[in-house]
Amino acid sequence: MDITWYGHSCFRISERGRLAVITDPFAESIGLPAPRLKGEIVTVSHQQPGHNAIDAVKGRVYTLDGPGEYEIGGVFVTGIPMHDEVSRRTNVAYLLDYDSLTVLHLGDLNHVPDQSTIEALGEVNVALVPVGGGNALRASQAAEVIALLEPNYIVPMHYALPDLNMELDPLDKFLKAMGVSKVSEEDILKVTAGGLPEQPQVVILRPQA
Repeated sequence: MDITWYGHSCFRISERGRLAVITDPFAESIGLPAPRLKGEIVTVSHQQPGHNAIDAVKGRVYTLDGPGEYEIGGVFVTGIPMHDEVSRRTNVAYLLDYDSLTVLHLGDLNHVPDQSTIEALGEVNVALVPVGGGNALRASQAAEVIALLEPNYIVPMHYALPDLNMELDPLDKFLKAMGVSKVSEEDILKVTAGGLPEQPQVVILRPQA
């Protein structure tokens, strides 16, 4: 499985023989250059320009923008409502199940879910986690969520980037909260069922144009 980051909360997740998934495509209005995206399945965590620019995705056939269970092109997708009752902001997390590997995209999660919500997710191999605050998790909250999830890989998203025109915390704040000094930095995260690390590993992805 290949996971590529395009900035903010937008990823492309692909595996041979399965349809490609694009998460939270963003519009140029957030300040980042619009990436060239191609994929058949698009997931939208909530209806904001930083997360719902579905027309930017070439080859799009399916758009998922709410809770539910879907089996599409060899990928089993579960949309899970994850918004706190205080702010009443809508947010949908998506769990992508590829038989032997699972990827969880938390969207704009802005609180630490309760234990029953975490347990219902089952095993999470790759967690795509907002870490920069704003309307989503702050660094310390993100570290707490990760401790509950216990994924094999943690990929931070939704943090300060050059040209991004929203106020988010820098990545370093999250790394400090995690107690991590050395991290792997990649263009693409390549994940295999037989090569998962025993201890949770933070991987920094460079945003691709």
